[in-house]
Amino acid sequence: MSTDLAFHYLDEVRRQMRGHKRMGEGAMSQLSDADFFVTLDPKSNSVAILVKHLAGNMRSRFTDFLTSDGEKPDRFRDTEFEITAATTRTEVMKLWEEGWERVFAAIDSLKPEDVMRTVTIRGEAHTVLQAINRQIAHYAAHVGQIVFLAKHLRSSEWKTLTIPRGKSEEFKKVAPKPYKPAT
Repeated sequence: MSTDLAFHYLDEVRRQMRGHKRMGEGAMSQLSDADFFVTLDPKSNSVAILVKHLAGNMRSRFTDFLTSDGEKPDRFRDTEFEITAATTRTEVMKLWEEGWERVFAAIDSLKPEDVMRTVTIRGEAHTVLQAINRQIAHYAAHVGQIVFLAKHLRSSEWKTLTIPRGKSEEFKKVAPKPYKPAT
């Protein structure tokens, strides 16, 4: 992979990760503390559980990203899906922030020449590019669940995070022009 392409890839990774973080936070900010812990049925995850899981995954995958397996021996994944009566939103959101700090610290430390290096996740070899793409997809799926739950719980009081229904044509009039790479 060319250095220019790898540089642009890492920039895009940062942009997408920031977007996932921002989307999740936009949804969570609309929830009451009680709604943050609601499950739709006994087998479903609450927003709090999804956040705990994401944070645990981020800590495991992005700690010593280039030098150790992405599934750390001190990760106890099953506990990420447990909430007790003593669990607070503040505590869960602290985990969220710490997780994202690890993600961005790891990504910010990468150089273009690292993109094709090999890392492992659960003993399986991935290029850095593959490992990061795996995490982008994983985080997008769970942030989508967070948005779905928040939208469901807020119902008619939901404030859209993107273009509101019925406003697409209006948006097109003021939307920024498409990206054109430098030649």
